[in-house]
Amino acid sequence: MGPMKTKPAHLIAVAPCSFQMPSQADGNLVRIQVTPAGLFQPADGRPLDVPGWYIDAATAQVVIERFNARRQPLVIDYDHQTLNKEKNGQPAPAAGWFKGLEWDDQGLWAVAELTDRAMESRAKREYMYFSPVFGYDGTTGVVQELHMGALTNTPAVHGMEGIALIAAATFGHYQPEDVSVDKLLVALIAALGLAENATPDQAVAALNARLTADPLSDLRKALKLDDKADQATIVTACSALMQKAATADPAQFVPVAAVQQLQGEVAALSARLQARDEVDTNTLINAAIEDGRLAKALEPWARDLAKTNVAALNSYLDAATPLSVLLSSQTKGQHIADDGTGLTQDELAVCSQLNLTAEQFKAAKGA
Repeated sequence: MGPMKTKPAHLIAVAPCSFQMPSQADGNLVRIQVTPAGLFQPADGRPLDVPGWYIDAATAQVVIERFNARRQPLVIDYDHQTLNKEKNGQPAPAAGWFKGLEWDDQGLWAVAELTDRAMESRAKREYMYFSPVFGYDGTTGVVQELHMGALTNTPAVHGMEGIALIAAATFGHYQPEDVSVDKLLVALIAALGLAENATPDQAVAALNARLTADPLSDLRKALKLDDKADQATIVTACSALMQKAATADPAQFVPVAAVQQLQGEVAALSARLQARDEVDTNTLINAAIEDGRLAKALEPWARDLAKTNVAALNSYLDAATPLSVLLSSQTKGQHIADDGTGLTQDELAVCSQLNLTAEQFKAAKGA
C-alpha cells in the first residue's frame, strides 16, 4: 500500500514493516517495535518520494511527546482495515490499543494492550506481524507522528535486528503509564485547590467561577468606589490616595505608641486623683463631725453625696452652723443622757439641723 499525501511537507506512510509479534506478554500487554533506528526503507519495491524514512533519539522524542499529548489512545486494527473501510465497506474492529511509546538504540517501541481476540489469533498464528502507520516529512523523510498500527501477515522488511528479542521478551517488570488518567485534569484540580476526587464538572464549574469573578471587586470596596467603576477610575483613586499619604503633615499626627503611653499616664493620674479625693473627702467629713457641723447620723448620707457631688457637700458644710451639743455628744463616740425628750443627742442634733421638733422627729421615726 503506497503513501497517502496530506500536505507537501507531511505525508502519512502505511509501513507494513512487519515486525514479528511477541509471543510472551503480561496479560494482554505486549511490547512492539514500531520502527528501527536511523534510515529504513520498505523491501516490497514501493516507490518513495523520499530517500527513506528516518528516526533517531531526537526525532523520536517529538513523536513520543505528540503521542502523550493525545486525549484518546491510538488503535491497532487488522490489516489496516481502518484505512480501507471506506472503500470495501467492511467493519474495522480494534485488535488493540497503544498504551505508551519509548526509544532505545534499536528504534521506537510501543507498549500495546491487545484484545482477547487478537491474543487468540496470535496464539493460533493467524496474525504474526505488526505494521505501523506514521506521518513523515515529505522532504526529509523524518518520522513525525504515529497514527495507528495493524496486525498483518504481509512482511515488507525482513530480518530486522531485535525480532528474536521481541519474540522472547518477558514483560512482567514493565509497568505502562496509565493513560486513562487525564494529567491536565489532575493539574487543574490541584491548581484550583479542589479535592483530589473532584469530578470534571466540578473542576469546570470552579474554573468558570474563577474566570468570571471580578478581581477588582474588593479593591473597589476598599476605595469606596461604585461597583461599576472602571480601571481608569480605580487607578485615579489609588493615585490620589498615594499622593495624600506622601503629602501628609507629620505635625498633624501622633505616633500610636505615644498615644498609648499618654493614655496610660492619664489613667494613672486619674487613679491618684481619685485616691486623693477620697482622702480629702474623708478628712472633710470627719472634721465636720468633730466641729459639730455634721451629725454622726448624717455621716452615711454625706459620704454617699461625696461620691457623686463633692461640691454640693462642701456647700452644705460651709453653710452649716457648728452645734455645741454635737461637740459634746460626739466626743469619742459617747452619748449625753436624755434631756427628757426621749431622743439621743445625735437625734436632737438632726432635729436642730432639719428644724424639726422632737415630736415631729419621733412621729417620722415611728412612721
